Amino acid sequence: MKADNPRTEGSARTAPAASESAREALAVSLRGCDELLIESEWLAKLARSEATRRPLRIKLGLDPTAPDLHLGHTVVLNKMRQLQDLGHTVIFLIGDFTAMIGDPSGRNATRPPLTRKQIEDNAKTYFSQASLVLDAERTEIRYNSEWSDPLGARGMIELAAKYTLARMLERDDFTKRYRGGLPISIHELLYPLMQGYDSVALASDIELGGTDQKFNLLVGRELQREYGQQPQCILTMPLLEGLDGVEKMSKSKGNYVGITEAPGEMFGKLMSISDDLMWRYYELLSMRPMAEIEALREQCSRGRNPRDAKVALGQEIVARFHSKRAADDALAEFEARFRQGAIPSDIAEVVLAGAPIPIGQVLKQAGLAPSTSEALRNLEQGGVRVDGERVSDKGLALAAGSYVVQVGKRRFARVTIS
Repeated sequence: MKADNPRTEGSARTAPAASESAREALAVSLRGCDELLIESEWLAKLARSEATRRPLRIKLGLDPTAPDLHLGHTVVLNKMRQLQDLGHTVIFLIGDFTAMIGDPSGRNATRPPLTRKQIEDNAKTYFSQASLVLDAERTEIRYNSEWSDPLGARGMIELAAKYTLARMLERDDFTKRYRGGLPISIHELLYPLMQGYDSVALASDIELGGTDQKFNLLVGRELQREYGQQPQCILTMPLLEGLDGVEKMSKSKGNYVGITEAPGEMFGKLMSISDDLMWRYYELLSMRPMAEIEALREQCSRGRNPRDAKVALGQEIVARFHSKRAADDALAEFEARFRQGAIPSDIAEVVLAGAPIPIGQVLKQAGLAPSTSEALRNLEQGGVRVDGERVSDKGLALAAGSYVVQVGKRRFARVTIS
């Protein structure tokens, strides 16, 4: 197989001494990361890149398993952008081939493979959303079907011969399933191999991923050795906690901030996080220099209101994914809504039939509560208002008419009942 930019193991031995700028680039690489393997190798690559003026190849692969990205996905994209701004080549790899296998990372059961149509539909929006973080004009977009499809049966057998089953079963999720008597499909064993083969095809200098991807990234490093390339370094980024500060950010858990959400919704969600979680978000999501963030944190520890820092974070993120004007408008709307009790301008309109309707059903049908039981809990906790008046009577039924119904601080709907 012909790699994009083949390099041999021997080239690693000729790296020049690291300059101050190379060490600064190393510090940028380390910011917020969970692990960098191997740090000395990466510093040598940075120094050699500076001496030869050859940009390093920075690889990130994402399987298009869902159509939308949230802030959790942008943690690794932010790191890509930071390295891109240092002048290196960013490769945004869409795993249209590997998505048909299904990544078993962190799974206790076989992941159902996606259909080709599902993959193509999801892939359409991936790069457009990622471009809200990356500089699209300086980003190389690739699809791993380019080299995986032509591999064929013979090539797959030759690739499989370069890695042992014993090494594959060292993977934590495979080990747990094997010991627990849970099935492991043969095609799942191919996933780390195919992801690793991507690194060979792209001749990557470093591959980025979440902490759950460490095994896959290491396979890529080993396969590059097998193919006579200098092995890539690997950089893992933490999995971002969601708005609850406990579980990782996930759409299924409802604790996420989508990067295509409306500015006001995005800003309101960020203002809801705890003060402690705010600093975690600053480190992983903000593009501000760490020295500036630490100075802000020091000011808050000496009495400055943490809300000021949270507002600045919210505005930075909204401006990145929308615009500076949208960020300013989101702040103005937030302050009007929560300081003056104003109703947001983009309130949802809901029409219901069958008056009178019990209040629990109104909240559920209007999309203000996921279930009637959750609606009743909100009533008990005093979190429900109808036309600005707090209500707690679970037996209340709304007659025909139009009402502004509110749950908590951010959920509103104008409900018309007939």
